This record gives sequence, structure tokens and C-alpha cells, in this order.
Amino acid sequence: MTPRMWSALRTRRRCRAIAAGLDLPVPFDAAELAATVARRRGRPLELMPTDWRSGLPCGLLVTAEQADYIVYVADIPPLHREHILVHELAHLLCAHHGTASGELLPHLPPGLAGRVLGRTVYSEPQEREAELLASLILQRAVWTGASAGRRPDPFLGPS
Repeated sequence: MTPRMWSALRTRRRCRAIAAGLDLPVPFDAAELAATVARRRGRPLELMPTDWRSGLPCGLLVTAEQADYIVYVADIPPLHREHILVHELAHLLCAHHGTASGELLPHLPPGLAGRVLGRTVYSEPQEREAELLASLILQRAVWTGASAGRRPDPFLGPS
């Protein structure tokens, strides 16, 4: 197995373990999951819908000194919005580090936001990992909502 394959296997195992360790709300609601993640991290987390311009990320995770903020496009279909929110939550769950806020949000005063992760492309390892974790969480949410307590989750294996 090549080093790249080993890395992909480690990432998949890590994401599966994180997804398996979450208590998902039934029925699934991304805002409720966000509240759970905030409690688990011991930090406020605010969801901030916004009007967005073309060419900008459809979601951003902004980590400030006293709270985290997920900024997302408000005027999109609910399923897409849910995926964006869970993707940004996945960055928190994976403890990803973003770029200095001045690079992505130069109009903010220095020091207001420490780090920013923007959901744009998936060529970066952190973006691929967040996307994988978001997909596993949402697959698990669908399975849990449809058959809670009946069989092991086919995406994560036995508990």
C-alpha cells in the first residue's frame, strides 16, 4: 500500500470514529447538531445565514476569541444548506485550522476573527476530510432516522 493510500485509510477511520461517537438528533436537524457540538466544545457557536455573492464560498467557519461562527448562504435548498452546515461542523469536530482571517476576510478588523475556513474546493486535505465526515454524519442521520435501534449502521459498522 502506498503512503497516500495509508493516509486515506487513516482519514477514513478517523472520520468513521468521529461520526460514530456523535449523538445525532432524531429526526436529524443540523442546527441541533450544532448546539450539541457547541456544548461538547464548551464554546458558543452561532449559525449566521447571509446573502452571498457569486464566487465566494457557500459556507465559512470563523473562529473568534470567544465563539465560533458558521456563515452560510441563506437562499439555497434545505438539503444543500444542511450539508454546508454539517461540513463546517466537521471542521470543528476534526479540529482543523484555517487561514488567518485577514487573507479571506480582509475587511474585518485585525484580531476580530482568528481563523477562517472557507468551503470552496476540495483539493486541500482538511476540506476532503470535512467533506468525508459530513457525508458520513448525514448518511448516519438518514439511517438512524429510518431505522433507529434495529440494526448496526451499514456506513459505520457495529457499535
